[in-house]
Amino acid sequence: MKLLNKIMERAGRHFAPGSRFARWYPLFEAFDSFLFGSSLTTKAAPHVRDSIDLKRIMTTVLIALLPCVFMAVWNTGYQANSVIAAMGLSGPDGWRGEIMALVGCDPQSLLSNCLHGSLYFLPIYIVTMVVGSIWEGLFNMLRGHEFSEAFLVTGLLFSLTLPPTIPLWQVAIGISFGLVFAKEVFGGVGRNFMNPALASRAFIYFAYPAQMTGDSVWTAVDGVSGATALGQFAAAQPGHTLDGLNVTWLQSFLGTIPGSMGETSTLACLIGAFILLITGIAPWRVMASTLIGALLSACYFYIQGSSVNPLYGIPPHWHLVVGGFAFGLVFMATDPVSAAHTPVGQWLYGLLIGVLAIMIRVANPAYPEGIMLAILLGNVFAPLFDYFVIQANIKRRRVRHG
Repeated sequence: MKLLNKIMERAGRHFAPGSRFARWYPLFEAFDSFLFGSSLTTKAAPHVRDSIDLKRIMTTVLIALLPCVFMAVWNTGYQANSVIAAMGLSGPDGWRGEIMALVGCDPQSLLSNCLHGSLYFLPIYIVTMVVGSIWEGLFNMLRGHEFSEAFLVTGLLFSLTLPPTIPLWQVAIGISFGLVFAKEVFGGVGRNFMNPALASRAFIYFAYPAQMTGDSVWTAVDGVSGATALGQFAAAQPGHTLDGLNVTWLQSFLGTIPGSMGETSTLACLIGAFILLITGIAPWRVMASTLIGALLSACYFYIQGSSVNPLYGIPPHWHLVVGGFAFGLVFMATDPVSAAHTPVGQWLYGLLIGVLAIMIRVANPAYPEGIMLAILLGNVFAPLFDYFVIQANIKRRRVRHG
């Protein structure tokens, strides 16, 4: 490694400003930073020593996402293998069938479930990273910016929010829209006011709803349909919301139900939340206030009741384990760029997201998943919350000190 490091140091001179390959510096820096870390060092005192930088923050978030990645892979395969076994099929069609023939489609096998799930998750993730890297590289070369590890988090978050059956060309269009119009047009990393992963998912949702909603997109077996827990709630008779529900609260908590690949397991999200909180990466005020806002809103609708809308009858503790609420609360609402930054602003920001998430979910039966829109609206209001909090502090100090 020392020899390779010396080679990279010598090669770096050819990518310095004014040199022959200066335009390609972002690509060289990305490769060099991936292997050896940042080449930028401060040589003169005074120094501020801190173990946390952008690279470590993003690495910690990626580690926190690993439980959701595992559940995305395992549960996608488990749902598909369970249907295949119940229908007495030999396996999936096409190239996936040839690979699965090596191990079989056994829902009781960890290897079989993970392999089958990875055949759906990995193509989506690879397309996301390849297309996203092209856009990141293009804008970085035009601006002379360095590659940021933040894209690794954005790409993984986006992939985890998708159903396993989504066409890959829609994945490419979605990540392109989010990176270009929700991030790069505002100046790149740290300057976006909206979460680019959520913007990507929102674009696909409204542009291609047939591949993002309905009962036929959640189980990766052709011709098989199965509603999510929220879909079953929405289809119930008013006053009998829990009747006919074929999943239990524990199954929803563990994530052994159909849904977006990385959003089904509240337990996996809780493990990720624990990692983000003990490392100080995620603001606890945002998580706490989002949870409080959601519970208050859920209790209001549950007590209010409705004779025409079955979603009013969802018990508050069910709201926390169905849909993408837990995933959005832990990984999306706490985005260090698009969330509020002042303590009071974080409380207001989280309360707004929590209330809106349940309000959209319950009050609009046609759109039972509200956390995505709630967070995007929260991103829009976050700068306003910070502005009014800062102005209030300035006014208070003027009154105090004259």
